[in-house]
Amino acid sequence: MAAAYAYPEAGPGGREPWLRANMVSTLDGAAQHDGRSQPISNATDMRIFGTLRGLADVVVVGAETVRQEGYRPARVRAEFARLREAAGQSPAPAIAVVSASLELDFTLPLFTSPVTPTLVLTGAAASPDRVATAEKAGARVVIAGDGVGVEPDRAVRALADLGHTRQLTEGGPRLLGQFVAAGVLDELCLTISPLLSAGDAQRIAGGPSVAVPRHFALVSLLEEAGFLFSRYRRS
Repeated sequence: MAAAYAYPEAGPGGREPWLRANMVSTLDGAAQHDGRSQPISNATDMRIFGTLRGLADVVVVGAETVRQEGYRPARVRAEFARLREAAGQSPAPAIAVVSASLELDFTLPLFTSPVTPTLVLTGAAASPDRVATAEKAGARVVIAGDGVGVEPDRAVRALADLGHTRQLTEGGPRLLGQFVAAGVLDELCLTISPLLSAGDAQRIAGGPSVAVPRHFALVSLLEEAGFLFSRYRRS
């Protein structure tokens, strides 16, 4: 599975950043149930989730998703240890939290006890007090915007400048929508769950629509127990 989901090889000029997203959706387009993605997932989806993390330098996630999903630090996976060492990667990917306000609980293990130090992406106008609180907790604050918020293209480049070119985002929908609108998403790994949920749950990407829809090409499609595991790349 690691070979099937491998990142593109480095070109003559070195490794360029590659941003992939991993999301799950019901048949009727819900990205969550009761505010969380786990109820619409299954064991194979979680195996792919682990594989994608095992290959990534960094996992980029929105602050609200950190709160709702109870994010913890990425763990060391023994089955990826040799592969990561050969690729010059840390034992586990860093988690990069995108937050304009920095209103995060910095006493959580995500910040106090990660294998690889957690990053916080924010804007240049972020509160100095909150920046100091984040840094005191052990997080590395990365400025990726001139204002309060984060600019998606700046975020991708700032992470690449730190050596994190194999990038993975797990959402949430608002953050993924920002990446789509900015035209910086290279790949989407989408699990389609054979469930119907109705209600008003978010889609996998939210926010304003783009002027012209982005076109992606299907790379692979796997099936198990009615779940479809698709992979699309920007064409």
